[in-house]
Amino acid sequence: PIQGEAGIVIPDPSWLPKVRELCTENNVLLILDEVQSGLGRTGKMFAYEHSSIRPDGLILGKALGGGLLPVSCFLSSKEVMQWFTPGSHGSTFGGFSLAAAIGKRSIELIEEEQLAQNSMRLGNYFLNQLKEISSPIILEVRGKGLWIGIEIDAEIISGRELCKRLLTKGILSKETHETVIRFAPPLIITKKEIDWALEIFKKLISEIETEQLN
Repeated sequence: PIQGEAGIVIPDPSWLPKVRELCTENNVLLILDEVQSGLGRTGKMFAYEHSSIRPDGLILGKALGGGLLPVSCFLSSKEVMQWFTPGSHGSTFGGFSLAAAIGKRSIELIEEEQLAQNSMRLGNYFLNQLKEISSPIILEVRGKGLWIGIEIDAEIISGRELCKRLLTKGILSKETHETVIRFAPPLIITKKEIDWALEIFKKLISEIETEQLN
């Protein structure tokens, strides 16, 4: 529903419902990859919930492991899953009990601690604060929840170089295609920590602008 590796590209609100309609008309399953966007990252438990549609299947991973184990899963209805019979899909570690327990507890904690709501509230704050920064380096700021992409002018500084300089100041970020840096902080982040990151980011942008003038 949102392209993460492309740089947090958010489609028009009408796009996903049209895809759902097209799949339904042609008897095609709509399966969404929510490995990055799922489990509270965008301010909802799943990113598709920002629309009115319901997919036929979901792919989850990353946060499902709670930072302890690599865990992934495929979710669907009984009608779809009945076609997977014993032996039809093999996996060496599929159904690993410890991984399943960790995945279950991760979901419970997201709900109990209202992490999706925290992502929505602080994500909106973070996004709006970033949009207020006026700089020729920043071309666009976009995002959902605590998942934000900043499009930059790569002729001034590349995404990779900007991420490296942020790292020296204590901020982890990820570049995409040299033109976008991504912020995806932990869902337990606080407003105080976001303000700290904003101050560092603003100062670094100002430093880079000054370097360009010199």
